[in-house]
Amino acid sequence: MVTVGVLVRLHARPGKEREIENFLLDGLGLIEDESDTATWFALRINCATYGIFDAFTEDTGRRAHLSGKVATALRERADELFTRPPTVERVDVLAAKIPT
Repeated sequence: MVTVGVLVRLHARPGKEREIENFLLDGLGLIEDESDTATWFALRINCATYGIFDAFTEDTGRRAHLSGKVATALRERADELFTRPPTVERVDVLAAKIPT
């Protein structure tokens, strides 16, 4: 059962929306080998705001993910793609429905 998660908000620089969408699509491939990442979602919230939500069964998986490939890539490209640094929130998952 997932118990913890990460919610990330990304605010696009004007004209960088397509690059951010491609970056997020590519992100799925970067987390495929993260066995502790139970779910991973890339989101478009509105035309200039994007997000990532992922969930884990325990905090050790979340900590590993936050120092993993997607997090590293976000930090490396933040100034280029976003108007401000990504907002990273650690959350507790109260309930979830995830297919097995």
